[in-house]
Amino acid sequence: MTLVDDVAVMGSADVTSVPHGRSRTVDLRAELPTRLTALGTMDRDALVSEWRRQFRVNPPERIRRDLLELGTAWKLQEKAFGGVKKAVAAELQELAQALATTGDIRRAKAPRLKPGARLVREWGGVTHEVNVTEAGFVWDGKSWKSLSAIAEKITGAHWSGPRFFGLASRAKTAIRSRANLRAVDGEEGSDA
Repeated sequence: MTLVDDVAVMGSADVTSVPHGRSRTVDLRAELPTRLTALGTMDRDALVSEWRRQFRVNPPERIRRDLLELGTAWKLQEKAFGGVKKAVAAELQELAQALATTGDIRRAKAPRLKPGARLVREWGGVTHEVNVTEAGFVWDGKSWKSLSAIAEKITGAHWSGPRFFGLASRAKTAIRSRANLRAVDGEEGSDA
């Protein structure tokens, strides 16, 4: 009998004992297809028990069977392949918060800038350097709360600070430019 034979496919611990008091993690990736398939054949009580084993809490009251299966399958895959990275989890949390407060998550956000980062932009033959701080930005020896205020001061016109410093998504700009070109081409075609 092998080490893996000692572990039941469903409801097993993910770590088994080996001689001399050491532990060895069972290769969850190898057994994942079998475990996922078994979820579809379980009765509701067995599925609830598997949920409890995986999440270490009872499932929500009156949860539908398909959600029990999906949630348990997700947890099994998370254990086999690893969970969501902290940065991705934080971004998802921000998107959920934005959806709850504004109802809009389509707007592309400027990348987060860490304190110590430096932004450099040439304008009018002068190189401008902005340092990112905990409180905002430092440019020209003064503290600023927004990049847009700095961009406006540099150019004398209202600018999106992230766009001025090259942080905004260029994909949106390219799409708008193509749409504007099509509109202009269409207008020229109608005059002819």
